[in-house]
Amino acid sequence: SFGISLTCGESEDPPADVAIELKALFTDRQFVRNSCIAGQWGEEQSSIPYFPFIPDQPFRVEILCEHPRFRIFVDGHQLFDFYHRIETLSAIDTIKINGDLQLTKLG
Repeated sequence: SFGISLTCGESEDPPADVAIELKALFTDRQFVRNSCIAGQWGEEQSSIPYFPFIPDQPFRVEILCEHPRFRIFVDGHQLFDFYHRIETLSAIDTIKINGDLQLTKLG
């Protein structure tokens, strides 16, 4: 599994707002997303048309920030939209990536 979060800073206490958190769960074949505003997590979304990841195979995730949503692409194919829950998009300044993956490029 791995996770990608776009946050408003790096604060742990109080926790920074999370504009979008993406979690790829290989065992459940899910790519879930959520946000956390003022310490409160929203409703998690998990529906996807297909699970795009194959263990040990390279992939490219693109996160486009548009009005009024993030558009998520995997290997050039749009997978889903996530509508903004955060009010000030300009406050998003940090990306956090964790889990069992190897980064080859970040742009």
